[in-house]
Amino acid sequence: MDAVRLIATSRRALTTAGGVPELSAEVWQAQALAQAIGSRLAVTGPPELRGEALGLTELAGRGCGVLDTPRLGAGELRAAMLTDLGDARQVLLHLGGLLGEVGIALVGMASSADDEASYWQCVEAIDAADESRDRVLEMLRKLADRDRTLAEREAG
Repeated sequence: MDAVRLIATSRRALTTAGGVPELSAEVWQAQALAQAIGSRLAVTGPPELRGEALGLTELAGRGCGVLDTPRLGAGELRAAMLTDLGDARQVLLHLGGLLGEVGIALVGMASSADDEASYWQCVEAIDAADESRDRVLEMLRKLADRDRTLAEREAG
């Protein structure tokens, strides 16, 4: 499945998640998807994105690592369904939106945490989601710079 469709599926699932366990599972799924997209961009994406894409892979992995791994049935891991990136800019625009929504969901989870350990787990996941989103925004900036440079060369 292409990345934009998987991101849209994750966004819908995140907004319709019920209680904290389901919301936590959807946040984990979104971070795993961001990790897979970062990994794919690092290997097959535009060369100017590779360093940031590796960083995204590491940060999103950290976001998964601080959360409890959900129990998923066969075929339920969205990141494993990723078959095509498509247009890097579109993927990054959608992924940035998803990561922003992940951060908002995590703030809600942190504010309703029953214990200090759960609260700090959410705070660490918020940091990872925010830093992941920063990497996505940096990759979008690099794509814009590349396009501007190419346009100037064609015009000059």
